Amino acid sequence: MQLHFNWISESGKPGLKWQNIFKIHWPAYKSWLSTKEAGNTPSLKASQTALKRYMPEMWSTYTRLCQLAEADDLAARFLTGFQPPAYIRGCSQAVLVEDNIQLLRNYDHHPELTEGIQLLSSWNGNKVISNSDCLIGVLDGMNEAGLAVSLSFGGRKAIGEGFGIPFILRYVLEFCNDVEEAVVALSRIPSHMAYNVSLVDKTGNFKTLHLAPDRSIKITEVPFATNHQGNISWPENAEFNNTVARYAKLEKLLLNKTANEIAEAFLKPPLYNDRFREGFGTLYTVIYNLSVGVVELRWREESIMQTFENFEEGERIIKLNETKNSSSISS
Repeated sequence: MQLHFNWISESGKPGLKWQNIFKIHWPAYKSWLSTKEAGNTPSLKASQTALKRYMPEMWSTYTRLCQLAEADDLAARFLTGFQPPAYIRGCSQAVLVEDNIQLLRNYDHHPELTEGIQLLSSWNGNKVISNSDCLIGVLDGMNEAGLAVSLSFGGRKAIGEGFGIPFILRYVLEFCNDVEEAVVALSRIPSHMAYNVSLVDKTGNFKTLHLAPDRSIKITEVPFATNHQGNISWPENAEFNNTVARYAKLEKLLLNKTANEIAEAFLKPPLYNDRFREGFGTLYTVIYNLSVGVVELRWREESIMQTFENFEEGERIIKLNETKNSSSISS
């Protein structure tokens, strides 16, 4: 198996490069939206009303994206981010603040179900480097103001009324400058599924938030997260993604390991996973170093560093090896 990964930079408002991303990936999203898993979906009017209510600052960007996409009702509804189909990812994430202020995370998913794009954008004046999802959404990212975010599935079956978390994190990076502003935003915008969100800013302030559609947000100062929220409420999922062992590993690492040792541990089991065909393989490790404004994407054999001032476009073919629990990269 392999993953085609791209680095794309588009200054200013969304334009031809985002339009090309849409053309490439929309057919797969359209097919996904047509499956039985999509369930009951709200109307375009209801979706747009929700966007205007909860994230009004995104409206002008949203309308521009719809124009670029020549969006029909289905695409226009999807781009609001409101009430998408359910999705479940793995992921481990941790915050370090003692020396350099960093957010580290592994993104665990099926390689055929990811866009494989790191995008530098400036849609609303705030430059953002993010790993893209759902055409407009964010799996993890950092903005020029010095705020970094990442998501991991919360390990609960509950599905309710709200937005997909990647869409919410896009809003956070576009319009929030620090952790406190991000917490306010995440406390008022409903998430349609249970997700853990890690936040850290350049001052070293950090929070881990437990979001869910059926209970109040929980704001913690635990500097790491995997795929559960306190007690295990979905044993089958917890066993599949080994969330308890990964959580314990992160807890132990943060007690006495250096930043370099912790980063290396993200490339080894139990944090690193190679069950790609089952949808639980580590597609990338990323380190957001807020102290120096550097983003580093890592695999076992190579790393790619980017900054806001010097972002280099390009692509890699990442070869994923299940049986030997390894990955390699070739240009």
